[in-house]
Amino acid sequence: MSLYSALFAGVSGLSAESSAMASVADNITNINTVGYKAVDSQFSTLVGDGRKGSVYAAGGVAAQPRALISKQGLLQASASSTDMGIDGQGFFVTRTGIDGGTSVALTRAGSFAPDKDGYLRNTAGLYLQGWRLDATGGYTNTGTVASLEPVRVSDLTGSAAATSRLQVRANFQATTTPRPGHVAGTMATGAETPDFSRAFDVYDQQGNAHRVTLGVVKTAANRWAGELYVTPASDVTAANGLLSSGAIAFNPDGSLDLANSDAAFFAPLAPSWTNGAGAQPIALDFGADGGLTGFTQFSSPSSVMSSTVDGGLLGNVSSISVSRAGEVSALFEDGTSRAIFQLPIATVPNPDGLSRTTGNGFALSDDSGGIAINPPGVLGAGSIDSFKLEASTSDLALEFTNMIRFQRAYSASSKIITTVDDMLQEVSNLKR
Repeated sequence: MSLYSALFAGVSGLSAESSAMASVADNITNINTVGYKAVDSQFSTLVGDGRKGSVYAAGGVAAQPRALISKQGLLQASASSTDMGIDGQGFFVTRTGIDGGTSVALTRAGSFAPDKDGYLRNTAGLYLQGWRLDATGGYTNTGTVASLEPVRVSDLTGSAAATSRLQVRANFQATTTPRPGHVAGTMATGAETPDFSRAFDVYDQQGNAHRVTLGVVKTAANRWAGELYVTPASDVTAANGLLSSGAIAFNPDGSLDLANSDAAFFAPLAPSWTNGAGAQPIALDFGADGGLTGFTQFSSPSSVMSSTVDGGLLGNVSSISVSRAGEVSALFEDGTSRAIFQLPIATVPNPDGLSRTTGNGFALSDDSGGIAINPPGVLGAGSIDSFKLEASTSDLALEFTNMIRFQRAYSASSKIITTVDDMLQEVSNLKR
């Protein structure tokens, strides 16, 4: 009897509208949840018998919840440097624990902060994952989550970092009287007094300081001889402590002429310390060809305008910064900084097909497709904005409107049931 199908259609309406109301409740209660993706309820018909000419039988309706995961929320300003939002597609990679065997969760909730052990966790307790950077700032991307590890910012506290870069901006006085016939290594041995010299402290991998001196002698117009040597020479295995020597040429306008300088003098240093400590190749930044940001030759007195040497003993971490490219750096109390982790961005072919998990995370499913892990800005992955948090995509006005719609539809479905009940009662009364 078609009446019974109408009865069941009313019941399906009650069930569908109840499910839709549940999605509205979730959206409203998560209106302030960072990175929350609103759920939209889509309705589809249930057909009892669709053959042409047959007696019509009501099928009813079913509600299909669909999370709009691909929709990006508004990035809002935050006061914490470890609060992060993704501008574009992709997700942060997190785990439910620090062990590699714990569950992986993708999330847009970037409200991370260091816990008591120094791990970056968000408010749901998920541990942020990243590639650990080596001494040269490199990492290996295998394309899998197995190469990632929990981001821990306290690992470097109390450790040491070898010097990897020496940057110098200095002027050599153009009116200095030339001394032709310079022999390489004589400044290092003390046989010749430099026209100008400046000492810098560099560090080995154990945090020990070593004194490296830059000495220069003018040998001709627009031409100088330079040496880099260690004092005392016993700190290094190189003869007389000489690490590098060569000619430094300048253009007529006083800028650096790299083309006519000795390339070996500007090449990275590779010291071998006698105390058994390891060394990092030291890249030298003495300026660009034709530029005025490094070595120059003007009539003003020889002097060093600025210099930068990294490395040394690392104290307590005072703050953390995250670049738009996803590089996590620790700033120490002595003013030094060091990049420690590279954050990845995970992307999937169909974000809306991901399965939702507790803690505002998402897991892979058959509908989402496989995961791709790349640095921010690569192959469709979004960039990272620190001091930002992604707001919920719930629209309060829309949710209240839907609440009214679903409530009225629920009430109408209940009227179907009561009306069919009255009609069945009339059928029962035919026997009287």
